[in-house]
Amino acid sequence: MAEYKAPLRDMRFVLEEVFEAPAMWASLPALAEVVDAETAMAVLEEAGKLAGTAIAPLSRAADEEGCHYADTVVTTPKGFIEAYRTYAEGGWVGVGGDPAFGGMGMPKAISAQVEEMINASSLAFGLYPMLTSGACLSISAHASEALKQQYLPNMYAGTWAGSMCLTEPHAGTDLGIIRTRAVPQGDGRYKVSGTKIFITGGEHDLTENIIHLVLAKLPDAPPGPKGISLLLVPKFLVNEDGSLGARNTLSCGSIEHKMGIQASATCVMNFDEAEGYLVGEENKGLAAMFTMMNYERLGVGIQGLASGERSYQNAVDYARERLQSRSPTGAQAKDKMADPIIVHPDVRRMLLTMKAMNEGGRAFSTYVAMQLDVAKYAEDAAQRTRAENLVALLTPVAKAFLTDAGLETTVHGQQVFGGHGYIREWGQEQLVRDVRITQIYEGTNGIQALDLMGRKVVGNGGAFYQAFSDEVRAFANNAGPAEAEFTVPLLAALDNLDALTALVLDRAAGDAREIGAASVEYLQAFGYTAYAYMWARMAKAALAGGSEAFYASKLGTARFYFARLLPRIHSLAASVKAGSASLYLLEAEQF
Repeated sequence: MAEYKAPLRDMRFVLEEVFEAPAMWASLPALAEVVDAETAMAVLEEAGKLAGTAIAPLSRAADEEGCHYADTVVTTPKGFIEAYRTYAEGGWVGVGGDPAFGGMGMPKAISAQVEEMINASSLAFGLYPMLTSGACLSISAHASEALKQQYLPNMYAGTWAGSMCLTEPHAGTDLGIIRTRAVPQGDGRYKVSGTKIFITGGEHDLTENIIHLVLAKLPDAPPGPKGISLLLVPKFLVNEDGSLGARNTLSCGSIEHKMGIQASATCVMNFDEAEGYLVGEENKGLAAMFTMMNYERLGVGIQGLASGERSYQNAVDYARERLQSRSPTGAQAKDKMADPIIVHPDVRRMLLTMKAMNEGGRAFSTYVAMQLDVAKYAEDAAQRTRAENLVALLTPVAKAFLTDAGLETTVHGQQVFGGHGYIREWGQEQLVRDVRITQIYEGTNGIQALDLMGRKVVGNGGAFYQAFSDEVRAFANNAGPAEAEFTVPLLAALDNLDALTALVLDRAAGDAREIGAASVEYLQAFGYTAYAYMWARMAKAALAGGSEAFYASKLGTARFYFARLLPRIHSLAASVKAGSASLYLLEAEQF
């Protein structure tokens, strides 16, 4: 596998030239004293070094070794403890955390880039701090001041880790039917009992304590999702002075044997009257957990992007060196027995597809991250509300579209290698195996599409969508003549998405099945249109950038995106327009 090189130049381009993030930070008093352009790049450069030197070299061997399980104890692969210690000592677990409890306080637009680099270096490694950061977010937003003081400093420091315990053997997406119980003890403590499955980082040897956020039901809870509470359940109880006390009555029953992310411990967790503490209000745990879930959904999307970026870097290096056949126009490397495969049209198609989707995804994830920053830090209520609505609309798109693109790009990278891509030692097949989970966890991509179509579009009569559409249209209409080659097709794509949105809104009023029938293709059409907006903005910045080869590469990739990838929306639109009827032509026994 080629050496991983953090795409710092592209990150700087997106942050400074495309979105002018430093100006936004300066306009938000809560961020103005924390970060500027120089600070941001210093943070990203250090994260890039860490990813490339301390984590990326472990990825292949860690995949081969995997995690070990013996009598409830989980051991991570060789080198992970040392790498995690280095990561934690650098303060990276708390890069976006509250400074009041030891976090760096960086905006999400920065921590998103850090997440990409860490996950590109090793997706399995990146899952451990990612879950901890997400757990911290829920604790910070919903827990009592006492719980924050007791748990957040050690979690941000990386001394303690976090996990998210939702899924049960019989209850995945439908959390309303969970069976885990939490019985109040009358003194602020609860006894938590039940089994959770697919728990990332539920048990490991990287930290001295693991703080589990567990969804459970109280004895008198109402049925369904409205009866779910969130409990903080530590692996080791914490004494009043902050020291670790007795082992809590919870354990890891096994770890899963998986397709990928072998170095990430995916655990079955058993809680046997384990001591826990309520986070937020009784029966309102789902809202508290979704604070973490929404963070993780964007984070999972970034994992798809990270995998695609790593695959692209490997494939480009290979394509420049691998000699096979001659160029269609004649020999290019006349002193060699064949030309590098990068001369061949199909290899270029795959590489350009990867480049366009990766760079479009980096811009899109940054755009969503910046909306999160506005929603959190803006002093103007109208600004915050608009950003919150855009985050709600775009989060399922970011999770699903980025991870679907991640699978496509990792497969393209594997294909560039030909037969060598199927061999483990080259690393490309690992990326394909690892990224596959991103389309499944934190809500499968079908569920993300249903959330987008049902809750975020139909659920508010298209109001959230209209705000996004108006922004894109205003950008395109205000563009200059030099940008017309990008804004004209962008407007056509937006017209198409507007029409699809109106169509589904109309049909859903008469047939609830239309929402689910349209959802996946609608999300895909939305994703390609959103990327077109990103590419039009990047093209504008590149046109203003001058003659540097970097900008010429941007413009060439933008033209490829509009010519070869954006047209996919037409077949997607045809599927949406086909409606739900054909999905219900067969009876269950006819399948």
